[in-house]
Amino acid sequence: MGYLKFFILALISVSSLRCFMSIDDDSLNLNDDVLGLIAFKAEIDDSSSHLSSWNQEDNSPCSWKFITCNPATGRVIKLSLNSLNLSGKIGKGLEKLQNLQVLNLAHNELTGNLNPQLSLLNNLENLNLSHNRLSGSIPPSLINSGRIKFLDLSENFLSGPVPDEFFLRCSSLRVLSLSRNNLFGPIPNSLSQCTNLNHLNLSRNRFSGNPDFVKSLWLLKRIRTLDLSHNALTGRIPNGVSGLHYLKELFLQNNHFSGGLPHGIGLCSHLKKLDLSNNRFTESVPVSFRVLSALTYLNLAHNIITGDFPEWIGTLKSLEFLDVSGNGLNGKVPTSIGGLGSLTYLSLSGNSLSGNIPKELIYSSNLSVVKLRGNRFDGTIPEGLFELGLTKIDLSRNQLSGSIPPGSSRLFETLESMDLSANRLTGDIPAEMGLFSKLRYLNLSWNNFETRMPLRLGYFQNLTVLDLRNGSFHGSIPGDICNSGSLEILQLDGNYLTGSIPEEIGKCSSLYLLSMSRNDLRGPIPRSMSLLKKLKILKLDSNELGGEIPQDLGELENLLVVNISYNRLQGRLPSKGIFPSLQQSCLEGNLGICSPFLKGPCKMDVPKPLVLDPYSYGNQIGNREDPKSSKSSKHHKFISISVIIAILAAVLISVGVLVISLLNISARKRLQFVSNALESCSSSSRSTRSLSTGKLVWFDSKIAPGWVVNPESLLNKASEVGRGVFGTLYKASLGEEGRYIAIKNLVVSNMVRYQEDFDHEVRVLGKARHPNLVPLKGYYWTPELQLLVTEYAPNGSLQAKLHDRSTSQPLSWSTRFKILLGTAKGLAHLHHSFRPPIVHYNIKPSNILLDDDFNPKISDFGLTRILAKLDKEDMSNRFQSGLVYVAPELACQSLRVNEKCDVYGFGVLILEIVTGRRSIEYGDDNVLILNEEVKRMLEDGTVLECVDESMGEYPEEEVLPVIKLALVCTSQIPSSRPSMAEVIQILHVIKTPIRNRMETY
Repeated sequence: MGYLKFFILALISVSSLRCFMSIDDDSLNLNDDVLGLIAFKAEIDDSSSHLSSWNQEDNSPCSWKFITCNPATGRVIKLSLNSLNLSGKIGKGLEKLQNLQVLNLAHNELTGNLNPQLSLLNNLENLNLSHNRLSGSIPPSLINSGRIKFLDLSENFLSGPVPDEFFLRCSSLRVLSLSRNNLFGPIPNSLSQCTNLNHLNLSRNRFSGNPDFVKSLWLLKRIRTLDLSHNALTGRIPNGVSGLHYLKELFLQNNHFSGGLPHGIGLCSHLKKLDLSNNRFTESVPVSFRVLSALTYLNLAHNIITGDFPEWIGTLKSLEFLDVSGNGLNGKVPTSIGGLGSLTYLSLSGNSLSGNIPKELIYSSNLSVVKLRGNRFDGTIPEGLFELGLTKIDLSRNQLSGSIPPGSSRLFETLESMDLSANRLTGDIPAEMGLFSKLRYLNLSWNNFETRMPLRLGYFQNLTVLDLRNGSFHGSIPGDICNSGSLEILQLDGNYLTGSIPEEIGKCSSLYLLSMSRNDLRGPIPRSMSLLKKLKILKLDSNELGGEIPQDLGELENLLVVNISYNRLQGRLPSKGIFPSLQQSCLEGNLGICSPFLKGPCKMDVPKPLVLDPYSYGNQIGNREDPKSSKSSKHHKFISISVIIAILAAVLISVGVLVISLLNISARKRLQFVSNALESCSSSSRSTRSLSTGKLVWFDSKIAPGWVVNPESLLNKASEVGRGVFGTLYKASLGEEGRYIAIKNLVVSNMVRYQEDFDHEVRVLGKARHPNLVPLKGYYWTPELQLLVTEYAPNGSLQAKLHDRSTSQPLSWSTRFKILLGTAKGLAHLHHSFRPPIVHYNIKPSNILLDDDFNPKISDFGLTRILAKLDKEDMSNRFQSGLVYVAPELACQSLRVNEKCDVYGFGVLILEIVTGRRSIEYGDDNVLILNEEVKRMLEDGTVLECVDESMGEYPEEEVLPVIKLALVCTSQIPSSRPSMAEVIQILHVIKTPIRNRMETY
């Protein structure tokens, strides 16, 4: 390849001497095209040999593939190499194609910077470099020719601001797309000089600033499509949009715009699509919108829009898509909505709408999706609604009553998802439901049907999610429930189901969540359940199941959570899988399960002998004079007397214990009476007496002891900033300029009765000083009120930075790595600097706070030591939201913890930081567990597709091993997880450049 480049450069140099050679000018021009294309090819990796016809010996390139020439001149006018899997860089050579009008290199793997020499193509009109891996900034001179009409640089890794000079010569530009890059900064005002621009797409970047620039956009009088979505633009949109008479599509969603919706939009008479969702728009929907007769798509979802639902909605006759979900609209939905005959998608979820669901909706005969979730609709479900060809219907979390209407044959053929949960529905489940052949998601939970479970469940051939929790269903579980084989989630908790779990449950080969808690199921756990190889969560608690647990269940390698408490089970646990490590809260309340975590008896499920005394029957009764018989008889009498004496002794001991207990109670009452009498004689106020029992301790000498005189004033000075597992967090000023502290009001149930115990535990935490830990400043204690005072983190939590993009800029990779490394160091300090180690147990983004420089500080560490006496059921409920962060061996939220539990939570945290996604995501028909999804993508070789694209360019050589580290940390076997000290070493190795590592070795 090196010799080829040298030869090409030599040819180019020779061609520059053509003015001294007596050859034909046209031949020279043709030679320029050949030489330029061969030089371009030299920098390209053509793994599939698409460019094999390009031969440097040819006099003309017009016969080459992907080349179009002008028949009159023989010069190249079009080069189209899109979707050829080409890689490499756009090097030198193309600038020699002086007649080139169209250059299309889209949908390849080209890398490197944009070549500024492309601006030398003076006749170029169409430039498409989209869907590549180009990086760096945009050259200011790229469209200097002044002839480019179409420019598409979308879906690359371009970064930096767009230079103001870029638009100085853009009068010919008709189409411009810079979407899906990492461009940031303000949008240049010079964009207004592109007066002939028809289509502008700047979406999915990080453009920021207030909307003053929009005033310049309103000067683009010929604009038809304007897309500024998925950026960080802020402020109120100024007037002026009404002047865009040709505007057909306006997309401003997923920004930080605020204020009222622009009234002038109503004057854009040609507008067809309008998306203003996921902003902070307030006030009511402008009445001017009613004249948008051409509007087919209207999305105002997830703003702060208030007022009554628009009465005039029926005037938008062309509307096909309407979404106003997640706002504050109230009132009733007008009957005029039935006039939207073209409507296919309707979402009014998450408002405060009331009244009946308009029966006039049946006149929108094209409706496919209806979402009315989370309002205050009452009355019955309109029967006509179930006669439409709906694919999805969600009426959950309302106040609907009555029965489910029977569906029509049209609905049977189309319905894919139905959610009627959390209403007041009653009556039988229509038998016609069995005909919903395409139904994938069915949720009837939290109603009051008081009927048998739906029969013919086997007819649902495509059903993946069935949720019938707390629906007042009774009867037995149908044997055909798994006939389809596609069921993934089955939840039957909190009903009145009886009988046994059917053996046919083993046919649910796709099942990964099975929950039948709080019923009246009896009989053994079916052995066929061991066929559920994909099962991850199994909850059978609070039933009457008996016998031993099938040993084959231990072969379920994917099982992460098991709860079989409060049944009548006994005997040995399966020796493999998760079962040997099941904690008390997952097993307690049974007859006698054999487990080291249970203190009760271990009862084996073996047959009991019918005859306990071999001499109780037979001819022993008749042979009273037999010496052996006489001896036996005396022996029995002796045993009987011994038993009687033992029983009497037990009774006497019990009575003695009871008497002593009563005396103690009486003594305490007398002491309490004396104490009350002394208090009644005291002239002190109640608040003074309360304060005298409390203790205010400061670990930080920088805080003046007189800053607070009582806990009430401490909280009065504070403002609430959040609530968590361990209590409510407040922010308070120290009285000094710019200095704040955080106060956590702990959740207590009179569990720490002695201040000495509390003081001992808190002082251990106070000694945990590290740059990546939130330092403890002090505490206040009474039996009723317990406060911890800590340092305040001004940048909020990692949770907000990752998942609330409306309030913050996306984090870069370098910042994310710094957060990972700092968090690891903080955990390592807790694990390795204390004996016994301080285990956090609740590692997740909301407990990682950030200072001004985005250094992480772990909060709430060690609080499980203080709250160890909290009621286990209460603690289990409090940690339910963090289940995904909890190690599999602690899936039942037992308080028996070790350092490897934190390593597991840290692994999940890594994945959230790298992907920008939540650890668990609930869809309409599935539950996505992040670490399982990433593991699958790694096995498929597509794991980099899950990396958060909002952070822009990132080094693959760092991100990929970090992802692999996360999966090691989330290993199902605790011993396979590294220690936090080893994690830090691994992160340092990942961050060290490869060449430095080689030098080290």
